[in-house]
Amino acid sequence: MRDPRHDILFEPLQIGPKTAKNRFYQVPHCNGGGYRDPSAVVEMRRTKAEGGWGVIFTEQTEIHPTSEITPFIEQHLWDDRDIPALARMAEAMKGNGALAGIQLAYSGINGPNLYSREVPLAVTGGPILTFTSDPVQARTMDRQDIQDLRRWFRNAFRRAHQAGFDLICLYGAHGFGILQHFLSRATNHRTDEYGGSLENRGRFLREVVEDMRETTKGEMAVTLRMSLHEAGAYGFSNAELRDFIEMHGDLPDLWDLAHGTWENCSGTSRFKPEGAQEELVKGIKALTSKPVVGVGRFTSPDAMVRQIKSGILDFIGAARPSIADPFLPLKVQEGRYEDIRECIGCNICVTGDMTGSISRCTQNTAFMEEWRKGWHPDRARAKGASESVLIVGAGPTGLEAALQAARRGYKVTLAEATTVLGGRVAKERMLPGLSAWGRVSDYRTGQMAPMTNVEIYRDSRLTAEDILGMGADHVAIATGATWRRDAVARLHLHDIPTDPAMPVYSPDDLMAGRAPEGQTVTLYDDDHFYIGSVLAELLVAKGNRVHFVTPAVKVAEWTDNTLEQGTIMRRLLEIGVEINLSKAPEAIGKAGVTLGCTWTGRQTDLACDAVVHVTSRTPNDLLFHATRALDWQGAGIKTLKLIGDAAAPGPIAWATYAGRNWAETLDQPDTGDALTFRREIAALEPGASLLP
Repeated sequence: MRDPRHDILFEPLQIGPKTAKNRFYQVPHCNGGGYRDPSAVVEMRRTKAEGGWGVIFTEQTEIHPTSEITPFIEQHLWDDRDIPALARMAEAMKGNGALAGIQLAYSGINGPNLYSREVPLAVTGGPILTFTSDPVQARTMDRQDIQDLRRWFRNAFRRAHQAGFDLICLYGAHGFGILQHFLSRATNHRTDEYGGSLENRGRFLREVVEDMRETTKGEMAVTLRMSLHEAGAYGFSNAELRDFIEMHGDLPDLWDLAHGTWENCSGTSRFKPEGAQEELVKGIKALTSKPVVGVGRFTSPDAMVRQIKSGILDFIGAARPSIADPFLPLKVQEGRYEDIRECIGCNICVTGDMTGSISRCTQNTAFMEEWRKGWHPDRARAKGASESVLIVGAGPTGLEAALQAARRGYKVTLAEATTVLGGRVAKERMLPGLSAWGRVSDYRTGQMAPMTNVEIYRDSRLTAEDILGMGADHVAIATGATWRRDAVARLHLHDIPTDPAMPVYSPDDLMAGRAPEGQTVTLYDDDHFYIGSVLAELLVAKGNRVHFVTPAVKVAEWTDNTLEQGTIMRRLLEIGVEINLSKAPEAIGKAGVTLGCTWTGRQTDLACDAVVHVTSRTPNDLLFHATRALDWQGAGIKTLKLIGDAAAPGPIAWATYAGRNWAETLDQPDTGDALTFRREIAALEPGASLLP
């Protein structure tokens, strides 16, 4: 039964001419699919509708080819040919009573137009402001351009209406939308009627909203997604936002408020707690009679209720929590709190958008595989002809493999060599800022606890002979990987000369409590993800002076894709870590390290008492090879697989995906030649040339 305190979350609420069935509001979010993988995106949104969300939005939808953000893959609504795919999406989103919303965007000075090759247009011209520093400038829009843009918006409104959407979100947040560019003095240097005063800077937005209401005949609701605070002397500040809302309180049907930059709005759990934007939102509801939605990586129903009862929000906005658990509303509604798959705030989902690839989720292994592979986040397909499986290793791969196989109906035996379940996440959750990582193991062990077809054995280090004697039909070896204690990774493909007198540590040493204290430590990071910077924090906390050495041009460079690189850099500088960029150890002596510049080869000496290598990992695959060397098929084992980090080390999301993939393919034919997922191929247009 649902806790009565949470009843307020399921009250219907009006948004202009539409009524949302509850207060769960999936704000627009990207997914790496966009125009390239329309069916995959449709099925992902359909799953959220099934999961009980009251409002569901598309991702950013580009309205015109003069503003596109290649290499990022978003939705297109450039002409009428884009309507059918979006209409199918709107229908799927509304299938369980949700309101279907589409976010319309014109990127202006954020759109380099690398695909369309059109000249970018901006409120005020200048270099394109993107993640990738494209060497392109935008032209300042003249009055005719502004009229053209209004017409392009009207075309998009008509198409969105025709596609069957209920709501339109006008994107003016995160510094990405032209609406924010008009409002912000940082990007609006105009001296005409669209520049200068706040009233003038808001003119275009008012005109577009009026155009929307006229075009859709008042049949669609309009929401404004606006930045809560844009930093800098000329940014659209929280104070200006409040002034604007007070001036235009009834302009939209709903105010959708998000932090000024994507990095701040979607900060990782390492740096941002649940509800981190509360102070910026508090008090805004008093300025308008229209409902307000905000985000904050909300996973706790109690936290959601407090936001509403405190008068901070009307709707609970969610992007990442809706990815981690599309069924979050339904589980709260039914009082199944223990079944909620909580977001860990790792931002692996964001990396799909940033890398132009299909997004994935550490917690929800079915995310973006609903159509491609037919996976469902909560429903399992029936098991095959076999009866039993043995999984060796209870890290993230083993736990996910065991859970999914058990849900399918197999009898599952899970053997863990240590006392603690969770593998790498059990270690990493103890590091600074990474406590949320523990949700990966907590959720899976909690789900398996009541299952009668699962047996978990701790302190059970199996031999190859033990495996053959277990009598399982299928065996998965998920024994993880071990961090190397040398320099071998991307730069150095072989180890470097090392004096045995120098203490050398690996991340596994530090996570096991074997860390230097009160010394000068050189930490060499050729991994480039989060772990090197986290261990630097740990070392500083233990009283060490830390030299952070990396061959990259920035610290933790892959975390650009998780939106935390700048925050990591600031954190390390604030705690006194000394940064050595574009350098790598060439030799390790008994009293220090010889560093080489990765560009010139010029060498310098760096004195230290200890070295920590954060480089690469070695798969723990000896048990697999020992078992495969025996007559395992003669013992009745149908398949023997090496999975997860034990096969190929990767991020935790890769590990959980590997576990799901193994469980899903049990008793399936292994052709080895066909694609393991569905894809869509663009239709060929007639070959007529545009040339005379």
